[in-house]
Amino acid sequence: MAKQFPGKIELDNEIVREEMKEIPPYNANEIVKDESKDVLTYDENHHHTSYTDISDVPFEEFLHYSLLQRTQEQHALEILKGEEEHASTSFRNPFGRWANYRLPLAPITSIDDATVASTANMTADQLERANARRALRQAGWAAVFYLITTDILGPFNAPIAISQLGYVPGVILYTVMGIAAFYCGIMLWRLYIHLDSDRYPVKTYSDICERIFGRPARHVCTFLQSLQLIVNVGVICLSNGQSLAQIVAGESGTGHICFSVAIVIWALFGMVIGQIRTLKSFSILSNFAVWVNLLIIFISMGFIANSPPNYAAAYASAGTPMGPVVTHAFVSLPTTTQINGIMQMVFAYGGAMIFPEIMAEMRRPMDFWKGMACAQSLIYVAYLVYGVFVYSFQGQFTLPLAYQGVSKYSWQTVGNVLALITGIIAAGLYGNIGIKVAYLNIVEDWFKGPPLLSRKGHIIWAIMVVIYWALAFIVGSAIPQVENISSLIAAICIMQFSYTFPPALRLGYDVITDAMSEDAVYVPGNGTAGRIDTWKESSRWKRGFLTGRVWFKAMNLVLAVGFLVMAALGMWGSGVSIKEAFAVSSATSFSCTAPV
Repeated sequence: MAKQFPGKIELDNEIVREEMKEIPPYNANEIVKDESKDVLTYDENHHHTSYTDISDVPFEEFLHYSLLQRTQEQHALEILKGEEEHASTSFRNPFGRWANYRLPLAPITSIDDATVASTANMTADQLERANARRALRQAGWAAVFYLITTDILGPFNAPIAISQLGYVPGVILYTVMGIAAFYCGIMLWRLYIHLDSDRYPVKTYSDICERIFGRPARHVCTFLQSLQLIVNVGVICLSNGQSLAQIVAGESGTGHICFSVAIVIWALFGMVIGQIRTLKSFSILSNFAVWVNLLIIFISMGFIANSPPNYAAAYASAGTPMGPVVTHAFVSLPTTTQINGIMQMVFAYGGAMIFPEIMAEMRRPMDFWKGMACAQSLIYVAYLVYGVFVYSFQGQFTLPLAYQGVSKYSWQTVGNVLALITGIIAAGLYGNIGIKVAYLNIVEDWFKGPPLLSRKGHIIWAIMVVIYWALAFIVGSAIPQVENISSLIAAICIMQFSYTFPPALRLGYDVITDAMSEDAVYVPGNGTAGRIDTWKESSRWKRGFLTGRVWFKAMNLVLAVGFLVMAALGMWGSGVSIKEAFAVSSATSFSCTAPV
């Protein structure tokens, strides 16, 4: 008899207990169709079936198939390492020490039957989409590192964040926000590996929200994610437009290009680079962008240390009059300004919004934490060192894009040209994810359109790229203030995806799974028949929250509420700052005057 897999997996310190059970074999021929519900249901022997509406799928079903998926990935890895004989006769828990189900699960059949079980009873359309998803799974954890660190805005906004808070609060808050971002990233990773499978794929952040909090949560998440991505692209077009305006102005400052035209140029470039559809292809460009970004950091640090600040640009941007450079351990700026500084830090750690999308294209999502840990470590060190260094030399004259604060034209141009290259790559990455979110939610889910990698999908994608980058131009031209628009989007969207949502989602997951502690062992085909009560009864909610690690749930609840309050303060602070900036800045919406 084939070796059986865990029916119940628990983590007791680092000891994983495995309860061996048997289940009836899968039989694709014993499925019946309930025409009144338009979904596949169970036959009289309770064999497994499929659902056409994801909202009807029992939560236990997601957990069961995610375990199958991770098992297959572990099996494939062992075969790749030349351990085929060992892989086919023994089981190594794919979750390892991270296993943390703490709930009854159906036992899994032998590893050789895992692929059959995961695709049993799929319709032809479901199989086609599952194969399309497998074709997308090409990225490794090294590609994850490059994709996350491609964000051009973070490093060069770090000095303005330090200048708005001072040395001591700046360093402390950068460290605290970095630790919190890593914790929340781990939460997202854990949720993904427990909920994703080929049968029920997690393709976007909104998929996780829907499975834990329902369809309304999905719509809120999709709206915020789409808003953040398109504003990110717009801000990068804006910053590239500023760089081009400085280059054209020349050393005398008399050269001129209409600022809106400068932004249009980068939107057109984006329409070309946006035709890349897979993240693996982008990882090659991202690799290049990461090293060029670091080169800009080191070069601009050298230039800034050997030249005075760019007084003219500081006055045009924020109305700062010429004078001696002043720095502070603690600054006495208005509260709104200091809140904006914190939001700049949030922007630096704003990659969590695309974490599920990146994991969805990984060969082995279990390795995601490696790429994320390396990326966030580099981000923390580079941002903090660069921010403190530039503020020390430029003080109150620090610009939102620090490399533009160099006073010599030739040195400005070096930073601007390099930043133009990496900026368009970063914009292309965000545009790729943004369009993909729109494609999956609108074309595939709403209109049941063709898969992304199909010929028809390619045509639809090309049209969506043009529309997306046109909207990005409108965003970048409407508020020509890199610092304030990045603070605003950090408060509205990034704060939620990177800090508020992960602990809230983990809390919801733990309540759902711990409420199952008194249910019968779940077997595919029984649906929710094993539940002793429903969510309409207070006893299930009470058991879900008070069973297991109550302290952990309480901590995540406090974190989620605290970050939500912080986001509200950020919205207020950035709104006030945008109003004040329009009063002193030379740039206005859709104008030919550049803000630098």
